Amino acid sequence: MVLTVAAGALLVVIVVVGLFAWWYESHFVSTDDAFIDTRIVAVSPRVPGQVIAVPVTDNEQVKAGEVLVKIDPTPYRVELQQALAAERLARTGLGEARANVAVARAALQQALAAYTSAAAQAANARADLARYRFLHKRNAKAVARTQMDQVVTAARSADAEARAARQRVVGAKAQIAAARAALSGAAARVASARAQVQGARLNLSYTTVTAAQDGHVTKKSVAVGNYVTPGQELMALVPLKLWVTANFKETELDLIHPGQKVSISIDACPNANARGHVTSIQRGSGEAFDLLPPQNATGNYVKVVQRVPVRIDFDALPQGCVLGPGMSVEPKIRIG
Repeated sequence: MVLTVAAGALLVVIVVVGLFAWWYESHFVSTDDAFIDTRIVAVSPRVPGQVIAVPVTDNEQVKAGEVLVKIDPTPYRVELQQALAAERLARTGLGEARANVAVARAALQQALAAYTSAAAQAANARADLARYRFLHKRNAKAVARTQMDQVVTAARSADAEARAARQRVVGAKAQIAAARAALSGAAARVASARAQVQGARLNLSYTTVTAAQDGHVTKKSVAVGNYVTPGQELMALVPLKLWVTANFKETELDLIHPGQKVSISIDACPNANARGHVTSIQRGSGEAFDLLPPQNATGNYVKVVQRVPVRIDFDALPQGCVLGPGMSVEPKIRIG
């Protein structure tokens, strides 16, 4: 009788505990298809050269701007000196071109003055010729033939000199146009030389490879003496900002929305009390973004419940845990 009562009481306790556990678990949704995620930064050089220093080690934490790799700067210093010399030469040419424009303008003023004088002399000569012709017409004996010939010759000579002076003015204007064109070319060469200097300075600065952000050094594959090329991955930088990518079943998405509280069990830190919250839900299943996404337009299609990535941000990273991308976690989202 006592055993029967005890067994009945135990059964009631089990049922009550089971119902409570079911009720409690119905307020949560979880998945073991989840891992810690981040955007890993690949560290690569922008210029080729021989590595002369690698002041960081594997798994070391670095700050943004900290030196990771140094490339031999000698050839880039020489390149900068050559560019600076070319810029000085171009600036000298620019100064000469400006001086030539000033000289051409002065020559134009001189030609204009000469033309004004020659034109005035030609006008006087034509006036004298007109007077002598008038006198000769009134009285042929009033003007000697030789004197008349001299006046005609002087007028023609003055006209010719005026025309020559006018051509010198045209030539002086052309010289100004040529000098201005040369000035534009010299200015362009200075701009090009300045750009080459800036490029040389940039290349010189690129010989020092620094951390783009705070993080931990991983996958270090460079050593002193290596010859590296642009785009070659020297190491990876794991940022300090970590989150969880949890792949929930698509049938559970109606229970999940941004802002929900999440408790996170971390395999690498079983005693950690990690908390977080849902940040966003990806628009599309994980398979849809594969290199070769599935094509379901076939006759033997079998429906499979898809997994959709959900981003969960940590409220605070647990202390004393070594965490990194790819580590397994099990998030539990409170849905009620």
